Amino acid sequence: MGQGSHEDTEGAQVSNVLTMVEACLDACGSERFGQVFSELAEQSGARQVMIFDLSGSQACCLLSRNFSRERLGEVLAEAYLEGGFREDPLLPVLTALSPGQRKLVHVRVRDSDMSESYRQRFFSTPGLSGKLAVLAVGEERRIIVNFYLAAQGEGGGPEAALASLAAKIALMHFEGLSRTGPPPALDVLSARERQVCLGMLDGKKAELIALELSVSPETIATYRKRAYAKLGISSKGALFALCRQGAAVRGSGERHEQTL
Repeated sequence: MGQGSHEDTEGAQVSNVLTMVEACLDACGSERFGQVFSELAEQSGARQVMIFDLSGSQACCLLSRNFSRERLGEVLAEAYLEGGFREDPLLPVLTALSPGQRKLVHVRVRDSDMSESYRQRFFSTPGLSGKLAVLAVGEERRIIVNFYLAAQGEGGGPEAALASLAAKIALMHFEGLSRTGPPPALDVLSARERQVCLGMLDGKKAELIALELSVSPETIATYRKRAYAKLGISSKGALFALCRQGAAVRGSGERHEQTL
């Protein structure tokens, strides 16, 4: 009886994940992708999931979704994007991959090929034990999908198969996006949250954004708080860092809506 119940539970979990995978595939190329992908990424058990594009001379954040109470995106994004990516031991590995290739790497704090400053900044300070990184290369982008792991003893990490599949789907989506469109990192937000953040990026004050959206300034503050929590940040500077587009590289594609 107990064994049958356990098998039923496992079967339901597998079915749920497959449903999320199908939803991600259906959302590829649309603004819905960020939210749908976040639901799948949450199943990994990671504290924070971030996707960086390192195909140009500057790093670009394609996705940032926080699943913990700590604002991990603040240090993981801002410091990484402002030059920390150059110290990433995975950068030369990613550069060596050919289009169509993927590589899964388990990164632990104790890894010897990591500089002490890099270890302290991106793992020790935010309280992370490591990450499961999937490196994926397409014709237009070279991305790293990072599943950041909790401190030792706080739960396991994502399954390698799920992480690899999620990275493959993410590359399919981002390969088709325009590099001059709205910041893709904001696609994990609701429509209102995204509008508020875009207004802030345009330099608008809360009162003006509230007037444009026909809501109160207090409501704008609530949307901003929710957006920051999802992104894993706590400052306007981090928001600007997340949404800063990297240097242009060859080719681009337009974002397109898929018919459901």
